[in-house]
Amino acid sequence: MAEPEITALVWPAGSSSGGVSILSGRAVTTDPDEHLLERIGHGDMAAVSILVSRKLPKLLSLARRMLGDAAEAEDVAQETLMRTWKQAKVWVPGRARIDTWMHRVALNLCYDRLRRRRDSVSTDDVEIIDGAISAPAKIEAEQTAKQVQAAINALSDRQREAIVLTYYQDLSNQEAASVMDVSVEALESLLARARRSLRTTMNEHESTSPAPRTAGRGK
Repeated sequence: MAEPEITALVWPAGSSSGGVSILSGRAVTTDPDEHLLERIGHGDMAAVSILVSRKLPKLLSLARRMLGDAAEAEDVAQETLMRTWKQAKVWVPGRARIDTWMHRVALNLCYDRLRRRRDSVSTDDVEIIDGAISAPAKIEAEQTAKQVQAAINALSDRQREAIVLTYYQDLSNQEAASVMDVSVEALESLLARARRSLRTTMNEHESTSPAPRTAGRGK
């Protein structure tokens, strides 16, 4: 059977080298995923399983935050992993960090879906709440989660991307800037504007929300 066609994704010129250090004249990669990808390129299925367990949760989280749809997020995560598997045989060591490349692929897939959708994203992506808490507290937490997600959805694409990468993917500013192909200063500017917008939106929610009802004494 013929090998599947592989479309190499070219990393933008001028991007980070992906963590390559020079020791005693020899290039040594500092990317913890590079050896894993090399094993995948040689057909090591155990390495595939390790990659999936290592990357799938964060890919799902990223796509859910960007799209607001769990089913679409699963499709994006699976497609990103498939592209990584196809890329394994032609990966150039040191060209970019694999984690950064995967984030960029996932974000591009999210933007493709957002462009096709051409309407506001859903606010159904509610974080899981501990079932042991009281019903009123659970309702309030769910409402807050929906308001936060709606506020994130209302941001511009680039501001939402910056917030998701730094606050929900736990990337450093330098790592997030590399994924977005911008300078750290530009990322920090996007974050500052996004935080102002989120504060304004959340303050508006608080000012328009009805005051909590309290149980009064009987007459």
